[in-house]
Amino acid sequence: MATKNETQPDADNAGTEGEEATQAPAKRWLSLKLIVIAVAGIAVVGALGGGGYFFFFAGRGNAAPAAEQPKPPVFVDMPDVLVNLSNSGGDRTQYLKVKVVLELPDQAVSAQIQPVMPRLMDTFQTYLRELRATDLDGSAGLYRLKEELTRRVNAAIAPNRINAVLFKEIVIQ
Repeated sequence: MATKNETQPDADNAGTEGEEATQAPAKRWLSLKLIVIAVAGIAVVGALGGGGYFFFFAGRGNAAPAAEQPKPPVFVDMPDVLVNLSNSGGDRTQYLKVKVVLELPDQAVSAQIQPVMPRLMDTFQTYLRELRATDLDGSAGLYRLKEELTRRVNAAIAPNRINAVLFKEIVIQ
């Protein structure tokens, strides 16, 4: 009987050991699976955070030194221009008075424009005398005038360039 009792507890122990053996790998596999998922989640969050940092902050850090403080433009006043407009068979003579400012990229261009100021005034006079009052109607007419004067000034002072012709005053009488 002793052998029976000894075998019975062994059988009982074997049964519990078998259950423990089957449960231990399941628990170990489950915890390994959780660790892998947690590490993958942390890696994804880290990658998104790093990408967001480079997208929002790293690009700005490089752009600021490259785009140093822009130079303020230089403005040069032109003498007032008063011309009579081209008459298209009408009885009345109309006059155009224009006060213009040239916007220059830097001070060096200003020094180079002063000697050619008579040429610029001649260019303005000859162009403006050929205009009719209807050429200056509306904002589109003034825009065309501004662009044409800018083109003519740039041609007169080549190879230098101006940024724009700005109107201080335009009077058609």
